Amino acid sequence: MASGKKLEKIEGIKKIVILGAGRMGSWLAKEMTFLAQVAVFDRDIEKAKALSGIKVLGSINEIENFCPDLLINSVNLQNTIIAFEEVLPWLPAHCLLADIASVKGELPKYYERWQRPFVSSHPMFGPTFANLQQLSRENAILIRESDEKGKRFFRQFYQRLGLNIYEYSFEEHDKIIAYSLTVPFTSTMVFAACLETTAVPGTTFRKHLEIAQGLLNEDDYLLAEILFNPFSLPQLEKITQRLEFLKHIIRQKDYEEAINFFNRLRVNIRS
Repeated sequence: MASGKKLEKIEGIKKIVILGAGRMGSWLAKEMTFLAQVAVFDRDIEKAKALSGIKVLGSINEIENFCPDLLINSVNLQNTIIAFEEVLPWLPAHCLLADIASVKGELPKYYERWQRPFVSSHPMFGPTFANLQQLSRENAILIRESDEKGKRFFRQFYQRLGLNIYEYSFEEHDKIIAYSLTVPFTSTMVFAACLETTAVPGTTFRKHLEIAQGLLNEDDYLLAEILFNPFSLPQLEKITQRLEFLKHIIRQKDYEEAINFFNRLRVNIRS
């Protein structure tokens, strides 16, 4: 976690504007004050004002006077490109565009069309779901196609927090997200969909319930973004195929096949 002291700053990045004062945007704003001068813009100005000690921009045109070196778009994926379009007229030519979207989708084409320097990354945890005091078991992804200066900045930022850093292409990112998030998210949602009562004894049930409660405390748009990833459906097909096979074993009460199935699962989860 943050040490509370300023680190060596990345050359050329002295001012940062963060779009969106939601959970992730607010967290980024507080953490990045150790690396640069930070300002936040959110259309809900009262939400932005709740960030103590952070400069709040009252209108979008104030971005021009602030003259940022880096603009971090932390609005939900549904509005990411719209937000970029709205602020572009107010940005200096040298300003890096940045996103932290959980699914990159159309962003590669957008960046290619504008031919501006950009950096795309993904902190793979939610501020309300992770232990922000101990992030050494959490991960972040840097997108390979990003501008080198932008990658250096985010690498330093993530290293400062103790995160494990991976580097993928845009396509590799969305594929790994479909695998690492869609599978557990949908499994947890199916568990929640089948609940009739939570007053059930048992440690295993309670652990699953806690996971479901944590997941469903996340932003609805974030959950939808993960599910609407174009690589999600093939992963869901795998789940339904395995479920059908498990149903077959149960109908047949086939102990030998069940044991073989359990052993394959043990191999799958072996680290």
